[in-house]
Amino acid sequence: MTIAFNVPGVPVGKGRPKFARKGAFLRAYTPEKTANYENLVKLAAAEAMNGAAPMKRPIALLLTMHMPIPESWSKKRKDLAIRGLIGATVKPDVDNVCKAVTDAMNGIVYADDKLIVSATIVKQYGAVPHVAVRVQEYAEKEAA
Repeated sequence: MTIAFNVPGVPVGKGRPKFARKGAFLRAYTPEKTANYENLVKLAAAEAMNGAAPMKRPIALLLTMHMPIPESWSKKRKDLAIRGLIGATVKPDVDNVCKAVTDAMNGIVYADDKLIVSATIVKQYGAVPHVAVRVQEYAEKEAA
């Protein structure tokens, strides 16, 4: 089984939990920006699954983050960026975006993110910012 979908908008990394004191208790909560982005991923994932049950076998993941190109860049530099000749070394970090996306897909695309046994993550500039997600059951290799 293979599922592919796009998460529209500028990629957002998973933020560190925030803490609030309520009397004698300390409560941890997810930052609003992270929660909103994870909800956007959940919606896109659920639409791609189209009612199918979450995968329960090992998973191979491909994430391609398309980052916005700075407006201040010249046309020539923008063209180089779109062609992939300039690396996207802007925030957020690839691991933080991956964590936000994989956590959001828990229980929707796969039963648990512990099933991810292979991941390829690419961060590049793109004309339209988004994250392209491809999840497929991992092709386990037979012993020779």
